[in-house]
Amino acid sequence: MKTIDDIINSILSYNPKADVEPVRKAYAFAEKAHAGQVRHSGEPYLSHPMEVADILTQLKLDVPSIVAGILHDTVEDSSVSLDEIGRQFGETVALLVDGVTNIGKIVFKTKEERQAENFRKMVLSMSKDIRIILIKLADRLHNMRTLQHHTVAKQRWIAQETIDIYAPLANRLGIGWIKAELEDLCLRYLNPEIYFDLVDKVAKRKDERDKYINEVIEIVRKSLAEHGFKADVQGRSKHFHSVYQKMQREGITFDEVYDLTAIRIISDTKFNCYGILGMIHSLWTPVPGKFKDY
Repeated sequence: MKTIDDIINSILSYNPKADVEPVRKAYAFAEKAHAGQVRHSGEPYLSHPMEVADILTQLKLDVPSIVAGILHDTVEDSSVSLDEIGRQFGETVALLVDGVTNIGKIVFKTKEERQAENFRKMVLSMSKDIRIILIKLADRLHNMRTLQHHTVAKQRWIAQETIDIYAPLANRLGIGWIKAELEDLCLRYLNPEIYFDLVDKVAKRKDERDKYINEVIEIVRKSLAEHGFKADVQGRSKHFHSVYQKMQREGITFDEVYDLTAIRIISDTKFNCYGILGMIHSLWTPVPGKFKDY
């Protein structure tokens, strides 16, 4: 379980001047509110809001968001009232906690309802404060990470809701790493045989793939320096759900997925972006029909 010191150190790493006293106060408040409560895993219930807070620090959110993340289940799962949250932590935190609680109450029976109506209500919540959505995404991500402790039926229900609602929402907000992790976790519970088969196949190629990524990054960085370009170069592996989607969409096998790895080059201007593109094309020949200019 993440400790209060872990959370505070994370906040100070991106906001050194932050007033973290409300975070400590929220931790003590939540610890008392959730005293004696345990999760399905057998862990203290407090472990969940602390993990949610940790995810929020990875998103570099402000102190009220972190406080609300720690408190987000106190109104629904303890005797604490929203008025008490407001008195203790202020109107902003109370608004965030209330928004997260209300989103959690929305239940839909059909896929169409999940995709349309829930999005509409979420966007309405977002119009009040986008931080409500970010806290809910962090809440859902940690719940998906610990989904193995539920029944198979509940696993499938939560995973289906997540793939219909929360993964697309993370994508809309441009939070690619949350989208990717949610989609992979959904694949694990909705299509476990396919998921574990992909995990096994990808793991067998991991060393080879990592070596290739590092070699390409080195070539790109050297060429950037030679041409006077400044850019951030990152390597990544295609996530499992993305591999599965490509196999389904194109009717191919795992061995036919040619782009299991990718290199991302982030430049400071559009002009430099196209200059770097020309440089890349001088190093490697584009695959016919595969080049896309977004």
